Amino acid sequence: MTLAAAKPAAAATQAPLVEIADLTVRFRTPTRQAHAVNGVDLSLQHGEVLTILGESGSGKSVTLRTLMRLLPERRTELSGRVSVDGEDVLAMSQRQLIRFRGRTASMIFQEPMLAFDPVYRIGEQIAETVCRHEGVSRREGMARALELFELVRIPSPQRRLANYPHELSGGMSQRAMIALALSCRPKLLLADEPTTALDATVQIQILLLLRDLQRELGMSVIFVTHDMGVANEISDRIAVMYAGRIVESGRVEEIIGQPRHPYTQGLMASRASEAQRGQRLQAIPGAPPDLADLPHGCAFAPRCPQATDECLTAVPVARTLSGSHWAACCRLDA
Repeated sequence: MTLAAAKPAAAATQAPLVEIADLTVRFRTPTRQAHAVNGVDLSLQHGEVLTILGESGSGKSVTLRTLMRLLPERRTELSGRVSVDGEDVLAMSQRQLIRFRGRTASMIFQEPMLAFDPVYRIGEQIAETVCRHEGVSRREGMARALELFELVRIPSPQRRLANYPHELSGGMSQRAMIALALSCRPKLLLADEPTTALDATVQIQILLLLRDLQRELGMSVIFVTHDMGVANEISDRIAVMYAGRIVESGRVEEIIGQPRHPYTQGLMASRASEAQRGQRLQAIPGAPPDLADLPHGCAFAPRCPQATDECLTAVPVARTLSGSHWAACCRLDA
């Protein structure tokens, strides 16, 4: 079976691949409790690309790691519901998680150099993953690894399979990480800022590669970034996250073209563009809140130029604006 043979049926006839309802994540320390994710609701259709957008510390990566159950269990409190392909992820045993990771869902991490064992060759590590999950021979695993390297367009793929991680450049390491993530044909690909450490030219190449692979293989993708340009390039939908909550969500053209939440508007205004040459960039004042000491009302209110007394006392309720576009803000009618 080729990699492309696992395409799903038409999304219109299927239930969402991912359903997250009222997800809450708390991290405990001896003296504090950090409220990292605070009642997140998200869904993802088959074959769709969703980008979670926001500043560092907004809860994006924690949400992705919760989908894979990669958070430290001893100091993490989870509540809510996380369903992937009809399975309750939060209720899975360790044995179920081993099968789930790689076959149903797979993840591309921020630092590809840290994702591989430095003392084993790249090809051996990918082949081992295939052999473990699919029960094939080592020869078949290496053949799959070669097919994957060709798929992600690594030059001289046969020779690169014999390389150790330190022998690859940043861009090649990221392509190898993508190959590893795709090795067992997952239905869901989670990408945690996979282009952050790359230069601009390589970043564009990786983004275009991910989009092409998503379309070719029919995967669903959740992409995490703080870069509005990256979100615009790869997304079907965007969910804007702040202080552990989704504050605005909609199709990419709705979020980019008609942002309604003041935080989304601030992110849009802070982008550099040719039209602004010679002008000072508009920055969002202040800093994200301490997740162990969140404000009582809207978490963005202390930084918001439109905030009123109501914003300081009441957590805003989400309101539908049009179609799939909604925002949670007390000032939407202002």
